[in-house]
Amino acid sequence: MASILLTGASGFVGSTILPALLDAGHNVHALARTKSSRDLVLRRLTLAQRERVSIRAGDVTRPETLGPAMEGVDIVIHLVALPRDWNGGKDLARVNTGGTANVVDAMRAAGVQRLIHQGALGVADDPSLHYGSSKARAEKLVARSGLDCTILKPSLLFGERDGFFNVIADLVRPPLGAVPIPARQRSRFQPLWVGDLARIVVQVVERQDTIGRTFELGGTDQLTYREMVEEVIRATDRRRVIVPLPLPLIKLVARTSEIVRLPFPVASDQLRQLGFDNATAPDSVESEFGFRPRPIRGNLGYLKRSAKEQEPAVGAAPSKVPAASEPDAQE
Repeated sequence: MASILLTGASGFVGSTILPALLDAGHNVHALARTKSSRDLVLRRLTLAQRERVSIRAGDVTRPETLGPAMEGVDIVIHLVALPRDWNGGKDLARVNTGGTANVVDAMRAAGVQRLIHQGALGVADDPSLHYGSSKARAEKLVARSGLDCTILKPSLLFGERDGFFNVIADLVRPPLGAVPIPARQRSRFQPLWVGDLARIVVQVVERQDTIGRTFELGGTDQLTYREMVEEVIRATDRRRVIVPLPLPLIKLVARTSEIVRLPFPVASDQLRQLGFDNATAPDSVESEFGFRPRPIRGNLGYLKRSAKEQEPAVGAAPSKVPAASEPDAQE
C-alpha cells in the first residue's frame, strides 16, 4: 500500500485514476488548488471513497504550496496539464513545463523519489507547437530528474467528460446537416479509454519493473480524424455530411476567434498538432500490461449526453472537508 500525491485530481483523467487507486487500497492525497476544485474531487467519489481520500491544498505553479503537500508521500502521480491557452503558448509553458519542474523540485526537497508522469503521445519539442513542445520539455525534465520515474504517453483519451470527443460531438449535435473537418488530414490516432489508463496507472504504482521506463499507450484501433468524426456521428445517432475544408481557412477562423476571445471548438495550435501521427504499436497495452484495451468503436454512447450531463450522479460533496490553506487564484 502506497501513500500517493495525485496532482490534477479534479480533471478528466484524475477523476478516473483517483477512485481506481482508492479501490486498489492505496492512500491518496488529492492536490486541489481551490475550494471548488476540492469539492469537485469529492463530489465524483462514492461516500466510501470520500472517507479514504485526503485533500491537500496546492498549485503546481506556486512552488511554495507544494512542500507541505509532499509530507508523508511515497509516490507522486503528476497529471496536471493544459490542452490549450489564449496567449501564444505562455500558459502552456507555465503550467505544463514549469509546473512539472516545480513538482520535481518539491519532490527532491521532500525526499520523495518515485514519480509517475503523464506525458503525451506524438509530441515534439518544436517551437511552432505550443502544446507539443510544452509536454515534450516536461518529459525531458522528468527523464533527467534523477528520480525513479515512469512516463506514460497515451494517445487521445476517450470517456465521459473527455475534452476531445465531446468537442466533436458539440459540432455534430446541432441540426445543421454538415460537419466541417480539416481537409487532407491523414494522421493516425489510437484512442485509449481513460478507464484503461487508470488500470495501467494502478499497475505502474505496484510494479517496480516500470521504473526508468517510458510507455507509449494506445487502444486497439488506429483512425484518421475523419474516421473519428464518423464514429462520433454513429454514436450520437445523427445523419451528417462531412465537409472537408482547407486547413488554412480553419486555421484563420480559429486564430481570429482566439484574438477576439470567441469560443471555437479547436485552437490553432491544436490544428498544427493534427499534422503529426498520434499512434503506437497496436499491442502497446496488452504486451506490457497484460490486457486488451476497450475499443473505441461502439463505446462512445456517452456522447448522446452533453459533457455536463456526463457528470456522475454521486451527490454533493460534504460542506466540511479537511484541507490546508485554500488558494483561489485558479480553477
